[in-house]
Amino acid sequence: MTATTATTPATTTARSARLMGAILALVLLADALDVIDATVTNIAAPTIARDLHGGVGLIKWLGTAYMLAMGVLLVVGGRLGDKYGQRRLFLIGIAGFGVASAVAGLSPDPTLLIAARVAQGAFGALLTPQGMAIMVKTFSPELLTKAFALFGPVLGMASVAGPVLAGFIISADLFGLSWRPIFLINVVLGGVGLVVAARILPRDDGDRSVVVDGWGSGLLAATMFGLLYGLIEGSTNGWSVLPIASIVAGVLFFGAFAYRQRTAAHPLVAPSLLRNKGFTSGMIVGLVVFAATTGLIYVLSLFMQEGLHTGPRDTSLALVPLTLGIIASAFAAMGGLVAKLGRTLVFIGLGVVLLGCGWILALVATSGTSVSLWALAPALSVTGVGLGLCYSTIYNVALGEASPEEAGSASGSISSIQQLAAGIGSAAVTSVFFQAATSGFGHAMKVSLIVTLIVTALSIPVVTLMPRKAAAEPQE
Repeated sequence: MTATTATTPATTTARSARLMGAILALVLLADALDVIDATVTNIAAPTIARDLHGGVGLIKWLGTAYMLAMGVLLVVGGRLGDKYGQRRLFLIGIAGFGVASAVAGLSPDPTLLIAARVAQGAFGALLTPQGMAIMVKTFSPELLTKAFALFGPVLGMASVAGPVLAGFIISADLFGLSWRPIFLINVVLGGVGLVVAARILPRDDGDRSVVVDGWGSGLLAATMFGLLYGLIEGSTNGWSVLPIASIVAGVLFFGAFAYRQRTAAHPLVAPSLLRNKGFTSGMIVGLVVFAATTGLIYVLSLFMQEGLHTGPRDTSLALVPLTLGIIASAFAAMGGLVAKLGRTLVFIGLGVVLLGCGWILALVATSGTSVSLWALAPALSVTGVGLGLCYSTIYNVALGEASPEEAGSASGSISSIQQLAAGIGSAAVTSVFFQAATSGFGHAMKVSLIVTLIVTALSIPVVTLMPRKAAAEPQE
């Protein structure tokens, strides 16, 4: 009896450590699924469009639909977790994500596939905010710090794995299914995650007093859909009454959304943040840079496949230097550079992006569709370094003057802006690319690069309005 009693604390500690490790692995799986699904269509889009006869419109919507739903609903997903319990929302999110992935993988036509991508983004927005909240509630401060340190490497690897996985799966043509396994694999991963989550996640009832601004979220969704549908429809099928009316409606809905944020008792964005010049300028810079560069990465893949006639696998490998550049410089920035340099590092990052994009432009202008992937690799790597410095720095600096009470709303707003910017960029830059492609894919790539250079350069003066120093601690 004595021996049993003596070993109980050690046994309990070991079980607790295993449980915390399992929760961390589950949360990392959920976040990795989001990153992978946001990037797989960068490579798969041309193959999917040819198989389903979806044309240019399908290519434009594949990434946009997912990121639009995710961006609009992220803040709401976090609030719903607070209200009804993080465990419940995590289970709903991962189950729904798996079902939506199955529908995407089995879709016989473009319409159902785009609807499934919207559903993936919506359930992903319910899923991803819960993991961090669960960890904050259940992990000790020391363990939480160690856990946060794993997110960068794991999600960095996921950002590489998404396109590479898509390229290899499509090239392998598993069971004659072509692109479909890139979505169907989520059914297996999501199913495993659902079973594990049901067993290990702590139960919580939530706080029914939490208020969710459904009107604000609906108006934001209507705004984004109106603007993006008008842009994509107009650039694809001509500027008739429908796309123009859609854009006008989007602008009107945005006015209603802005009014709602000023008057709602519990708005999606804290009013004090909107009055914070440093934060709002950082959001503007982030929106512009994320939109321009996310769209650029997408059209680089299209250029390689459609213009250089490179297969999906080789295209995914050709983009690895860019992704590795992003990961390496992001780690360097978060390792201490952002704390030392603050907004100066944003200036440096934007400068390196301009250098890299200018280098790619020079190569394409000289060689057109005869440019080799080996020649592009160094320029892509430099561009990636600049992007990594921007991605890891802009929002940390934007939070430099936010109060602790505003941190939650600010972090949620940042996550939503990132997703919305990615959706806007995918739609806008691909629209530019295909409009210019009537004169050849080499010309289309040059025009897309010039637009990216101009838009990125225009964001530089706004950086001077951002806080000089980053937030004292990285906001998760």
